[in-house]
Amino acid sequence: MSVSLVILAAGLGSRMNSDRPKVLHPVGGAPLLAHAMRAGDTLEPERVVVVTGHGAEAVAKAARAENPEVLIAHQAEQRGTAHAVAQARAALEGFGGDAVVLYGDTPFVSGETLTAMREARARHAVVVLGFEAADPGRYGRLVMAGDSLERIVEFKDASEDERAITLCNSGVICADTSVLFELIDGVGDENAAGEFYLTDIVAIARQKGLSVGVVRCDEAETLGINTRAELAAAESAFQARKRAEALEDGVTLIAPETIFFSLDTFIGRDAVVGPNVVFGPGVTVESDAVIRAFCHLEGCHVSRGASVGPFARLRPDAYLAEHTHVGNFVEIKNANIDEGAKINHLTYIGDADVGERTNVGAGTITCNYDGVFKHRTVIGKDVFVGSNTMLVAPVRVGDEAMTGSGSVITADVEAGALALGRARQVVKPGLARSLMARLKARKAETKKSEG
Repeated sequence: MSVSLVILAAGLGSRMNSDRPKVLHPVGGAPLLAHAMRAGDTLEPERVVVVTGHGAEAVAKAARAENPEVLIAHQAEQRGTAHAVAQARAALEGFGGDAVVLYGDTPFVSGETLTAMREARARHAVVVLGFEAADPGRYGRLVMAGDSLERIVEFKDASEDERAITLCNSGVICADTSVLFELIDGVGDENAAGEFYLTDIVAIARQKGLSVGVVRCDEAETLGINTRAELAAAESAFQARKRAEALEDGVTLIAPETIFFSLDTFIGRDAVVGPNVVFGPGVTVESDAVIRAFCHLEGCHVSRGASVGPFARLRPDAYLAEHTHVGNFVEIKNANIDEGAKINHLTYIGDADVGERTNVGAGTITCNYDGVFKHRTVIGKDVFVGSNTMLVAPVRVGDEAMTGSGSVITADVEAGALALGRARQVVKPGLARSLMARLKARKAETKKSEG
């Protein structure tokens, strides 16, 4: 049976003390909303509906960045979770499968848990995700009748006996789509908050003779983000999980607690990552690569056997082929570095192509920006670029060519040629001493007049 996702992302998140919609705050370099959407992708949904509210335009943009085919529904007035799900009715018109309701500020529900809920749906009309809470606090409580769920009671409306229950509601629900909206139509707002609670569909379902089941998950999966402190705790939990996954996958992390990953970071088996490395969004590191200490990578690809750092920065669209070497204080952006090339010291390579086995000397810069436009530098195979060379793009350096140290290269260099672009050295014997003597005398006179 097909499935759709309804992801609630309309909340203001006032306790975040932020102008940014709550679901757009990042964990692991990606918005909370992206985490929820990726968890739901495990079910291979036919339709995904994101319900927006506060900051609707920005939330919709983020949702489409994650899934261009996402459907957007808008909750103009926040009147509770049942009211929010009801806004997705039009987007799911004619859909005959199950609907899974997720929350954009609850990033850690796993794909395995959602799969278990789908499987449980074969036995129940409605399935609720619950967890045993170490501190139930203000969570809604799941009131069981044997193995079936009788009702969900919000903390505000719970009796003392009901507040003693430790089985709590995550808010995640799976039900047949048509049944879900039929149950929502029966929800009222006669409660302490005057809102339409999605949780009320459980009691309504039982009144209609429908079976309601519970799937349990670890409490850590249900962590919701409402404050900056909870956001920081979520980041910590995410990083701990990603580090454990990397180690399990055969990656060597020299100092795991100092390494930071993004949601989509991929690192191959037998890669080695040194201390204090940050992986921004969009990074792939293949097997047997080495990322040394204090590197920052984002939007880049590092191929098998490549070596990066220490203290290197790879920016978006940097591509390192196999067995390349990028050393300390090197920055690469929008550049292809071909197999065996070496860029080992104090260099900026941007908007460029560097050929196989080429050696780029220390202090080299591709001058790619003229203040308005970006231009490309193309360096061929087996080239030796002398230290402190300025390559003023657009410019091409042919295979097996050389540039002299300290050169400013403004014109193309043919294959096999040596290019020198610097003034002839002039030596004036004794002039340094006389200049220094005159300067010291002037300084002494200045001090005397001031005194």
